[in-house]
Amino acid sequence: MTAGADEEQSGLTALARGLSAPKGFVDASLAAPAPGTIRLLGGIPAPEALPAEAIGRAAAQLWQDPDAAIASLQYSPARGSDALRDWIAKREGVDPSRIVVTNGGMHGLALAVLTVVERGATVAVDDPVFPGFLWALEVSTTRTLPVPVVADGLDVEYLARRLATGARIAAAYTVPDFHNPAQVSLSAPKRQALIELAERHGFYVIVDNPYRELRFGGQDQGVEVFNQSDRAIHVNTFTKTLGPGWRVGWLVLPDHLVEPVIRLRNRLDVHTSSVTQAMIERLLTDDAQWFDRIVRSATALYRERAGVLVDALREQLPGALDIVAPEGGLFLWPRLTDDAVDAAALFQRAAAHGVIYQPGEYFAADSLRRSSARHLRFAYSDRTPEELREAVRRLALAF
Repeated sequence: MTAGADEEQSGLTALARGLSAPKGFVDASLAAPAPGTIRLLGGIPAPEALPAEAIGRAAAQLWQDPDAAIASLQYSPARGSDALRDWIAKREGVDPSRIVVTNGGMHGLALAVLTVVERGATVAVDDPVFPGFLWALEVSTTRTLPVPVVADGLDVEYLARRLATGARIAAAYTVPDFHNPAQVSLSAPKRQALIELAERHGFYVIVDNPYRELRFGGQDQGVEVFNQSDRAIHVNTFTKTLGPGWRVGWLVLPDHLVEPVIRLRNRLDVHTSSVTQAMIERLLTDDAQWFDRIVRSATALYRERAGVLVDALREQLPGALDIVAPEGGLFLWPRLTDDAVDAAALFQRAAAHGVIYQPGEYFAADSLRRSSARHLRFAYSDRTPEELREAVRRLALAF
């Protein structure tokens, strides 16, 4: 580091100096791929699934209504608008007083961490883990207890054993539905067991659930056990259904955490945009079935794309990958079956052939566990069936 850089660092807080550079998602090797490269990188909604025309109509109606337009240009309650919170509360099966509207899912995660995770505390996290949560967690701590994610979600029995032998945590974090990256869902018995564990040991469960609506197979494991517990903070967002550009999400909070979250928020961003809340309210409430139709259309699209990707991999790379067809969400998490295949070298060859994805190692919560490094994360949601077939053809060339 140069003297100038040293001087710049000396003017920063310990928090600002300590924030890590995200891996993979903004890696330089991925930032400017060769022209024509097919990107299987992010959990991005398909453009065809986003209701642009309906949004345009809702926006026009808002600005054509002088009273509503003026109201949307004023401050909003820190909890969020009443109409939007009422709609969310009905879907979550809770009282509206427990809903706080946020600026997207990451904002919800950060608020949860700042509210219940003391500086330097330990938090149990999925392994593999959504890296964005580790970024959010850094505002309070970098101490984690990685917990393996298995075929039916977070290994709650492993966590229980660690707690029984002396581990102490402030919170446990998991993605219960269509896990990012591992694509699995937490079983109903494990959901109950996790909440019981939290109640027994006095920690909070941070439930990150942005893919919950995007089910195209299997059995819904339910969220009631989370929403009925005083030890769960349930985080959700419209990012994967109505689009990430809205930056609108929500928290389902236990009653005793609502006021602490609001006090914290009043010292940060104050409230979510009144304009975006007003437009989303119109979209959701003018037609009670509208949102469900949007979700059904999107899940049909993702079901087709997931099927195309799985079929192409099995046809063109038979036996090379251990694949479980997803039941929802936006990701496939296949594992390399041949230990002789160098995952890092394969990634470089695939990029040279014009297809890039997220190497599994980027999702490892425990650097000593190498299981994630044998996986590849493919995001299929914003790629057409033709692009997915071509991506697999290029991947086969890399093999």
